[in-house]
Amino acid sequence: MKVIKYLEAKPVQELPGVIKREVITAADGAPNFCMRVFQIEPGVSTHSHSHPWEHEVFILSGRGMAVSSETKTLIGKDSVIFVPPNEHHCFINNGRTPLRFICLIPNAVKYSTCSIPPTKP
Repeated sequence: MKVIKYLEAKPVQELPGVIKREVITAADGAPNFCMRVFQIEPGVSTHSHSHPWEHEVFILSGRGMAVSSETKTLIGKDSVIFVPPNEHHCFINNGRTPLRFICLIPNAVKYSTCSIPPTKP
């Protein structure tokens, strides 16, 4: 079992004003999912993008908007968001405090540090 405070995980600046912490990964023995905690500063957003995997998101604090190619939805503490595969999306902090959320992705995602490391022969 792994138990840490999320602030103990290494912060990575994804963009100016967007910090990502990978708190549970394949390196921890998690075979299926990677848990990340994001913090977006007020007035900042993630890149608008899409990819072939899903996201499950839980808003911990702050407020903002979840934006897809078809909708803009207000989000805040305790909001739960499902982003299906290939859906264009981003998250915008339009509040006055940091927007912080948990985001889960599959470990098998290529180019992610969450990926399951290759096994040694």
